[in-house]
Amino acid sequence: MRFADRPFLSAAGRPILIASAAVVIGWIVSLVLPGYLVYLGISAVVIGVALIGLGIVTGTAGMIALCQLTFAAVGAWIVAWLNTAGVPGGLYVWIPLGGIAAGIVGLLIGLPALRLRGVNLAVVTLAFAFAIDVILFKVQFPGTLTGTSVPRPDLVASDRAYFLFAVVVLVVVALAVWLLQRSRVGSGWRSVAFSERGTASAGSSVRTAKLTAFAVSATIAGIAGGLIAGQVGNLYPTGFTTLQSLALYVLSVVTGSYFIAMGVVGGILWVLIPELLKRWGVPQDWAFIVFGVLGIQTLTTNSNIGEDLRRLWRRLRRSRSIVRHGALEPLDEEALRALGSTAGPGTAPLLEVEGLSVSFGSLRALDGVTLTIPERSITALIGPNGAGKSTFVDAISGFLPQHLGEVLLDGTRITRVPPHKRARLGLRRTYQQDRVPPTLTVGAYMRFIAGAASDPAEVEELLEYFGCPGPDTPISSVDIGTRRMIEVAANLAAKPRLIVLDEPAAGLAHEEHVAFAQRLKLVPSRYGAAVLIIEHDLELVRSVADSVVVLDFGRVLASGGQDEVLKSPEVIKAYMGETEML
Repeated sequence: MRFADRPFLSAAGRPILIASAAVVIGWIVSLVLPGYLVYLGISAVVIGVALIGLGIVTGTAGMIALCQLTFAAVGAWIVAWLNTAGVPGGLYVWIPLGGIAAGIVGLLIGLPALRLRGVNLAVVTLAFAFAIDVILFKVQFPGTLTGTSVPRPDLVASDRAYFLFAVVVLVVVALAVWLLQRSRVGSGWRSVAFSERGTASAGSSVRTAKLTAFAVSATIAGIAGGLIAGQVGNLYPTGFTTLQSLALYVLSVVTGSYFIAMGVVGGILWVLIPELLKRWGVPQDWAFIVFGVLGIQTLTTNSNIGEDLRRLWRRLRRSRSIVRHGALEPLDEEALRALGSTAGPGTAPLLEVEGLSVSFGSLRALDGVTLTIPERSITALIGPNGAGKSTFVDAISGFLPQHLGEVLLDGTRITRVPPHKRARLGLRRTYQQDRVPPTLTVGAYMRFIAGAASDPAEVEELLEYFGCPGPDTPISSVDIGTRRMIEVAANLAAKPRLIVLDEPAAGLAHEEHVAFAQRLKLVPSRYGAAVLIIEHDLELVRSVADSVVVLDFGRVLASGGQDEVLKSPEVIKAYMGETEML
């Protein structure tokens, strides 16, 4: 390969180059700007740090937190207290300790997020901000009443040096967040924002994803608060009011600060808009009105600066908005033989369901359902609309813990096991609705779903097997049929004992149905997983299923070999309008 054909820098190396360039630019800016603008620059950098942290909760994890500057106040308070207590180390030690303290508080405030969403969660965080507001005005920061200022270390004593120090902290925080966003932790944040059920089905704890998002966000805010303490020296509650936290949240939404660079842009706007108003003779408090107007515009257009810039970049690169996969084609006999033979189902029971009953008030959705799925088999669960199929899947996968009856997986009783732990035990499922987070790439989603079982070679093989695009492809750019194939491939990459597929062929053309059926038929022998498929397409059922279970009004109407079941008069009658298909 010629040198010109090689990428200039690896994907991992580019952030290091950008970070180094940012520090160099910060050093140059600290030298050339007038002293007043350098001081304003410190404020912009500090708010940029806080916004990057806020972007984790508001954008990446999809929750509402209206108390980011309150977490910053916690970090600043700890720094001020450590100063008055004479703890050695100076800001180099005090700022990280303030961040840790704020992170612990964030963890506690994040507990309501486990049960609350949307406006209700916003009210809780807003109440916390108001409470801290009142407390701070009552007790003040340590050293404020005695005039004890927070000193800067000698190396960063001047504003110009402190600006560069703040830039270095910003770069370190940005790199840490970049790494987290690309880790399983970050994928969990993105997944929980899109679908809590999809997150749990991947074996990832929704509780952990939410709490870590709050804790990391608050830790970063605490670091920002420590930087403020070093910047101003004497701390006052007016620098951390609830109104300012609300404005910061709006600015996070406007800029899309879950894009790290947009956090920096938000910090610049936080300083630039009030300064422009001041120069135009307008009271600086009107900046809050400007932020509010920008927030309304962002919410009504369902867009933000970061998303707009990303779309513009894609247009400049002439990327297509939708990638049609079109690669899932029927296989000839030779290709099928090359992929492997279809082995018969095993004899040992893998999933045992005994007397499963679920009621919603007076409605009996499932009534004493009992069935067994052998290992390395394909079982189809069919029935008319309202028969209880979705309820059955939710119950065995742990999303309806209030059911009666027992569920055993490979001899282990999992009746009271939560969904994410059932997934870890080897019970994986896909969904009828789209649960594949569009904010991830194909590869990141595969790694997130597969977890510890993720192997790059196996991931590539599974993507090719199901005709999916490459790992670097953004999921947002692929059609719904491809997303279903990606979901199936990802769950098989996790090496499950049983995979439950809820209408996986929806959105596929007829030829793709045929191609998918050919590949699905080989899954037990090729990947060692039993398959339970919920499907209305009886042609697909006939082509893949070893056995069929029919539900009707929450009860098992028939079960057994597909020929016997599908020709049963009772089954034909239950389907009514589908008689001709039978």
